[in-house]
Amino acid sequence: MPSLAAVTAALESIAPLQLAADWDAVGLLVSPRRPAIERAMTCLSLTEDVAAEAARRAVDLVVTHHPLPFRPVARLTDESHVGRVLLALAAAGTGVWSPHTAWDSAAGGINDQLAAMLGLAHVAPLEPDAELPLVGFGRVGTAAEGTTVAALARRAGAALGVRHVHIVGAADRPAGRVGIICGSGGDCIPRVVRGACATLLTGEIKLHQAIEAAAAGLAVVAVGHHASERFSMTGLAERLAAAAPGLECWASEVERDPLGWLEVG
Repeated sequence: MPSLAAVTAALESIAPLQLAADWDAVGLLVSPRRPAIERAMTCLSLTEDVAAEAARRAVDLVVTHHPLPFRPVARLTDESHVGRVLLALAAAGTGVWSPHTAWDSAAGGINDQLAAMLGLAHVAPLEPDAELPLVGFGRVGTAAEGTTVAALARRAGAALGVRHVHIVGAADRPAGRVGIICGSGGDCIPRVVRGACATLLTGEIKLHQAIEAAAAGLAVVAVGHHASERFSMTGLAERLAAAAPGLECWASEVERDPLGWLEVG
């Protein structure tokens, strides 16, 4: 079985941490008990259910997209969700690694995969990395001629397995040049507008951000935060297993989107 150093080196080869945002908490967040890593599991978010799954299946390292802990923890008790998760992992000897925004931006990472799902042409980073210009923040590409915002939304929904999406702007307008920011892209609307995009595909945006986008003439398709990122955890597990011979790795089987839709009339 590979060492922790070998597994983390493999993770950094897949998602170089230099691509992470400067505000992010990435890399090794909790040390595992054992120096050798036999079993690893990927997930989007570390919940109590996922932590229990990791303990039940004797996982040595959880690779979680959303970092936990993310902010400094003043108290580690069972009175909070974060405390219960971290205490359960520590009791099981399970470590935590997060690639977060590095995996968003990496070659073959989440934004690249979304661009491929949408069939975009001429795909490039929205903002290239200074040292690795072929990758970087977000992606931008051109939708096929005649593709409307509605058609783009339907294609995204079919690929991601979602039946409802939020849109900003007229559904029948051309999708044109499409910016992609997985997760929560609402704060990045000015950056997408500067990239001469007609449409933004993201996970979620807030109301005032939707108003900002509409005022800027930017259409938005928001497929849900979980849906825009969770699909990539399976591929990440496969790539990690291939890059670290002797490692067994899989995506969490219990993780679910905490947000659902209820038809009320």
